[in-house]
Amino acid sequence: MVLLAVDFENLHQILRNLYTDMMPLCSNMSGVAKGLAGLGALFYIANKVWQSLSRAEPIDVYPLLRPFVIGLCIMFFPTFVLGTINSVMSPVVKGCNRMLETQTFDMNHYRQQKDKLEYEAMMKSPETAYLVSNEEFDRQLDELGWSPADLITMSGMYVERGMYSLKKSIRDWFRELLEIIFASASLVIDTVRTFFLIVLAILGPIAFAISVYDGFQSTLTAWISKYISVYLWLPVSDLFSSVLARLQVLMLQNDISELQNNPNFSIDASNTVYIIFMIIGIVGYFTIPTVAGWIIQAGGMSGYSRNLMLMVNKTGAVSGGAAGAVTGNIAGRLINGNGGGGGSSYGSHPSYGDSNPKGRNYAYASASGSSRGASSGYSPNSPPYH
Repeated sequence: MVLLAVDFENLHQILRNLYTDMMPLCSNMSGVAKGLAGLGALFYIANKVWQSLSRAEPIDVYPLLRPFVIGLCIMFFPTFVLGTINSVMSPVVKGCNRMLETQTFDMNHYRQQKDKLEYEAMMKSPETAYLVSNEEFDRQLDELGWSPADLITMSGMYVERGMYSLKKSIRDWFRELLEIIFASASLVIDTVRTFFLIVLAILGPIAFAISVYDGFQSTLTAWISKYISVYLWLPVSDLFSSVLARLQVLMLQNDISELQNNPNFSIDASNTVYIIFMIIGIVGYFTIPTVAGWIIQAGGMSGYSRNLMLMVNKTGAVSGGAAGAVTGNIAGRLINGNGGGGGSSYGSHPSYGDSNPKGRNYAYASASGSSRGASSGYSPNSPPYH
């Protein structure tokens, strides 16, 4: 079952191409920036020279070189400024992305192994084999006759198989919904990051030109710190995804060990933990700008961080409420099934080895069989790097 056929990797690739295509626009702003920087250099040099002459002091030439260096940066901004910063930061991005790819590969391997063990565990017991295998279901139906007791047993098997399929479909639907929200959170971070980088890159020459004027020298360092901080959103996002992937690997290893050694292991508990960590991952993605700000200080983004945290709170509330509703519904069915297991029965079936003509209790079979539903992991989408 696929909720929405979206190739998030392709969307991240589009954002990377967008950043590359927008870089030539920096040259369009260089003309305006050179005019501003030239006027600022004239005022700056005149002010410094006039101060030295008025005080009868020798003129210090070294500070007067600053406007000329900034002018050279403006003239070759895409290559000299953006190219240098991107080249220095690119190894960091590639290293974090390789870590994510390694963890994702391990997670996919363990997930396939766990799915196989779950299917084998369900097939070992005749009470649950017919729930996951069409051949076993048909075989058990063929062994039944047409007596009233057998017809009741047959009806019970159809009901229990339908309930198991419905429960599994609801669980898979909710898991895929959380995975789409998780991937969308990654896409939101990458989209906002690309937008910020494009704006900073296009208007960077203007920021450099303004920094020539007295009183605005901090504009240069502020621009550099903000650009690097936003650029680090991608490696921080990859690190966060690597942590989540490693956590999933550890969970899958524990589930595989339990499936191999513990015949009473409940897969429903593992599914609940998986849902909880998906919600944590969704909320955690929106803390990436804050973590990137710890690496290099960049002010001026408090309003965005505040709006982002409001979005986090709303997303967490909606996801948590939905998770509670689904978990409570499944738990209620299990409790009701166990509580009413002694009062009704559907007839006998030779596969269960029951000689009682009243047969076995299929309500109890639903509770014990459905608690071994299948589960699968997820693959966090990593945005590609520039």
